[in-house]
Amino acid sequence: MERHHFTVILEREEEGGYHAFCPALRGCHTQGDTLEEALAHVREAIAAYLESLRKHGEAVPVEADRGVYIRRR
Repeated sequence: MERHHFTVILEREEEGGYHAFCPALRGCHTQGDTLEEALAHVREAIAAYLESLRKHGEAVPVEADRGVYIRRR
């Protein structure tokens, strides 16, 4: 199985919980009540996104930089 690395951004929401998204994968957003839950959800969302790309014969984006960033508002 191929391994891919993508930047994930986590933002604390004013009403509670976290918004998580992957900028390299347009529209790949999710949320979670805790930081751990948001990370688990974004991993699942990325996996589903990549599966959809493969199913439709589309290329998987390659990202040069990688990391996890947490923005606190």
